[in-house]
Amino acid sequence: MDRERLVRLSKRMSKALRHDPDRAGLVLDPAGWTPVDALLAALRIERAELDAVVAGNDKQRFAVERGADGVLRIRANQGHSVPVDLGLPPATPPDRLYHGTGAGALESIRATGLHRGGRHHVHLSADSETAHWVGARRAGRVVILTVDAATMAADGHVFHRSANGVWLTDAVPARYLLD
Repeated sequence: MDRERLVRLSKRMSKALRHDPDRAGLVLDPAGWTPVDALLAALRIERAELDAVVAGNDKQRFAVERGADGVLRIRANQGHSVPVDLGLPPATPPDRLYHGTGAGALESIRATGLHRGGRHHVHLSADSETAHWVGARRAGRVVILTVDAATMAADGHVFHRSANGVWLTDAVPARYLLD
């Protein structure tokens, strides 16, 4: 399958599993899982296409596992705007985390911090290279923000680490953004 088709299909899967399962005709359980067969039928795709997206997704957006009932199921690892509880335990973050964004958002972020918007969490990266790559989705020049995660955690802010290594927290107040 060509790269362009993989990207388009990954975006369709993300929309269905993270933001609009109802429109796709999917039902997510409380942890965000849905049967693989249901997703295949909803998106009218073949199992080989789904496997190619899951295996080839550079951001490792999806998890596939067999549930206790024996049904093969899939979910997005994070980034949901629909109510789900991913069941991620609190985790101690590295001292520094990073967030990539467009330069146009910098003034607002410096004033009010990072907010989750319509998602469940703010997404942070363990390294500046990944943050740059994520921030490149935005229009314009990419800016990498450094977060003092150690001080945030010491001050009682809770962090989680998703299955694909993305660090999640409710918000990053501006005082934790380093210059």
